[in-house]
Amino acid sequence: MKVYSIAGAVLVGCFCSTPSQGQSPLTVTLGEQARPNLVAVPPDFVGLSFGMKALLPNSRGEHFFSPTNTALITIFQNLGIRHLRMGGTTVESPPATPIPGRSEIDNLFAFARVAGVKKIVYSLRLLETDPANNYAGTNAEIARYIWKNYHDQLDCFSLGNEPDRRAVFDQDLTITNFETYLEKWRRFAAAITNVVPEAKFAGPDGSSGNVPWTTAFANAEKDSGIVKFVTEHFYVGARGRGVEPAAGIEAILSPRWITANENLYRKLVSPVFSNSLPLRFTEANDHYSGGVPGASDTFAGALWALDFLHWWAAHGAIGIDFHNTQWVVNDIITPDSGGSLTINPKGYGVKAFELGGYGQREPLSIDNPDQLNLTAYAVRHDKEHLLTLINKEHGFGARKASFSIITKGTLKRVETISLTISNGDVAAKVGGTLGGTSIEGKNPWRGAWSPVKLANDGKCTLEVPVASAVIARLQF
Repeated sequence: MKVYSIAGAVLVGCFCSTPSQGQSPLTVTLGEQARPNLVAVPPDFVGLSFGMKALLPNSRGEHFFSPTNTALITIFQNLGIRHLRMGGTTVESPPATPIPGRSEIDNLFAFARVAGVKKIVYSLRLLETDPANNYAGTNAEIARYIWKNYHDQLDCFSLGNEPDRRAVFDQDLTITNFETYLEKWRRFAAAITNVVPEAKFAGPDGSSGNVPWTTAFANAEKDSGIVKFVTEHFYVGARGRGVEPAAGIEAILSPRWITANENLYRKLVSPVFSNSLPLRFTEANDHYSGGVPGASDTFAGALWALDFLHWWAAHGAIGIDFHNTQWVVNDIITPDSGGSLTINPKGYGVKAFELGGYGQREPLSIDNPDQLNLTAYAVRHDKEHLLTLINKEHGFGARKASFSIITKGTLKRVETISLTISNGDVAAKVGGTLGGTSIEGKNPWRGAWSPVKLANDGKCTLEVPVASAVIARLQF
């Protein structure tokens, strides 16, 4: 089977138990198609999302997002997190949740500058339970303060969170449907632009799968001049409660989750793009109920996160912020048993994308006659070509992948870095490595690229073991 794509090729095979003996060779061909105007993956594509409650001080008066939180800073730097979205349900629910003040704002932006975060989406309250709340005025003052002090770090503002989610917005005085939401959103946005004329917004931060609100928002605001990008939430596996670990792992690594991406693209992304607006997922993860213990927090999640980031980058999204609820099993950043911050395996997939996902999206094609369960993507960065090969084969009968790399020019140099787990154990929660080393919150990551010996004719073969990924850096 050969698959072509102008934005990175995706080929998904089925699970099967045939042995690797006699397996047909795989080939990856780079640059054989005429190149259109290739679009670059934005430098702040990878981000994290946190609830606004995470800005509030703890019982000791300490801030989580603080320029003194060295472990969190190290993790952000090690993973290459360049974007941060503050919002989530706790931006407004429960209604008694305090609104972060200037001290919280100062600590957040000071943390971001030290940690290497380039841009922040800052969410403001939309839900009101009493006419006396006057959150439009409160928001305007917060926006004025942020713009005056931190406009160079601000991506844009956002108003509310999942306004289509009736379990939360039934508490609101006026929002009963999309029309009443839009009227209130415009009124609140106007209160901010009255004091910060340059302000831009993201919206509507619709709940996962409720496409009509998002497409309606894009259509309504396409000519407003104040919407920087449209935002949606996407939890591929939907609710995770009651899912057994083994079933959760099979789902995470299955072709069905690629199909879920394709379905959402057809229903949501194409209509948004038709209105000439960009799209960012300001919340994304495997399941919206906090994940599946024994699946979301395993190495399977690392392979999925790497694939998920590449798939959406290849299909035109401008970024993904993985949601990090404090604390659930599908978090990327989480406390260990001793309370120190560490990363779940999913973070390894995020770092692997940071190494091989930035650049101009490149076309490639794959021959995969034996239908291995794998995906592949390519970008061009300066004079280098970065190829990511993800082998999601696992369990009994899993097959390694051996790729012959074909290019229009002669290969001059190839280096690789591998994302692996001992014995291909996708259920493992620890022991993953990237570039031969772990990623943690105490020391900088020191993973290394390894040179690949080329054949006399300049050709190259790359081995991708079961349940692993290889990033190749090619010059030709």
